[in-house]
Amino acid sequence: MTTFFSTRNKDNKQNFTSVLLQGLAKDGGLFIPEEWPQLNHEQLKGLTGAPYADIAHHVIAPFIGDEIAPTKLKAILSDIYLKEFNHSCVAPLVQLGPNAWVMELFHGPTLAFKDYALQLLGRLFDHVLEERGERITIVGATSGDTGSAAIEACRHCKNIDIFILHPEGRTSEVQRRQMTTIDAPNVFNIALKGNFDDCQDMVKAMFNDQNFRNEINLSAVNSINWARIMTQIVYYVSASLALGGPEREVSFAVPTGNFGNVYAAYAARQMGLPIKRLIIGSNRNDILTRFFETGEMKVDGVEPSISPSMDIQISSNFERYLCALLDNDTASITKLMNSFKSKGSFSLGDSYMRKARAEFDAKRCDDETTTQMIKACYNETGYILDPHTAVGFYAGLQVREDPSVPLVALACAHPAKFPDAVEKAIGHRPELPEHLADLYERSEHYDVLENDLVKTQQYIRERIKK
Repeated sequence: MTTFFSTRNKDNKQNFTSVLLQGLAKDGGLFIPEEWPQLNHEQLKGLTGAPYADIAHHVIAPFIGDEIAPTKLKAILSDIYLKEFNHSCVAPLVQLGPNAWVMELFHGPTLAFKDYALQLLGRLFDHVLEERGERITIVGATSGDTGSAAIEACRHCKNIDIFILHPEGRTSEVQRRQMTTIDAPNVFNIALKGNFDDCQDMVKAMFNDQNFRNEINLSAVNSINWARIMTQIVYYVSASLALGGPEREVSFAVPTGNFGNVYAAYAARQMGLPIKRLIIGSNRNDILTRFFETGEMKVDGVEPSISPSMDIQISSNFERYLCALLDNDTASITKLMNSFKSKGSFSLGDSYMRKARAEFDAKRCDDETTTQMIKACYNETGYILDPHTAVGFYAGLQVREDPSVPLVALACAHPAKFPDAVEKAIGHRPELPEHLADLYERSEHYDVLENDLVKTQQYIRERIKK
């Protein structure tokens, strides 16, 4: 069984169930494992050709230990990946060029990669809460895809109330409707006046308000919750094995906003997966690319883009990697993050940046280039990229040097979630899958709130009491 500690205090150690239910550590930090479970060469070879649910069990079980009975965990994983995903491979690879692939992560119920982790997270929450006889309130922030995936995962959970904040007018219409058309007594949507970082800051402020946190039994489904990261490791392992791993290295290109998805790839590497390069794709909101170029993490204004799920300036999960980069010096992490919160910036020295640049590459892709990428891919292959996938694929092709190493770009969302951007690029709108074909006809349920912490907390209190 793995033990976890907070990035703000290495003495704050917790087991998996505690980490699952807390989400964010009470000291404001994020939980990471004390030691990485290892997938050795023989174990990986033995998983070649295995069903996705079996790979998931091998990756996930060491983090959970005996806190959930192995037979129960296997049953949950099999149920999810056999029933909730509409492709037999779960996360299929599609070849788009010489040794260049996309991994389709949109075969879940909400057409985005968040389903792969959140479907499991909802089941784990409900299982643990049922055993404890407890109820929790989930409050999450979304730039588009997390919200709908979290709602879909929790809408039937008996022991959860869920509140999702999205930035008013800054998600695509499909993304918004996937959240707001769910009519369930435990689901509440809030359109906050502001941008995604405002939503994320408000959620963090609620977690840091200990009285409020305890009053409503607050928990998280955002990628600050370790269980999200843990589950996302699985599809990197699956892709590697499909392309010749562990005998062969693979490079991954990941469109990145909050750093959670690419951090899961880093975690896979730490567990022993042979990864050649990890490539970060940024849109015009390029705080991560600027960091890897200059060594300075500095907040700039958020500009709306055609890849809105990446319109982020504060990448919450970066703190997890930063902790590893600073050799788990949690006192230094606390100082850096406090400085970042007060000043909007921090810098690292050359020795740290040499190590960081050896582990990650980063490239930016503006809206015009994103559109050109979607158009070029469609003209050459007939395949439609969504704007986020186009950003990641572009970054991967820019960095790629050795064509003998497979390049896998993560297709994090179905193109039909962003029909305006796709239509501009290729001249026609991609169709929604059958189960969402009537989405534009469904009634919406949400409230618009000012960016006011006290009023939002009162909104949550009132609805929990009802």
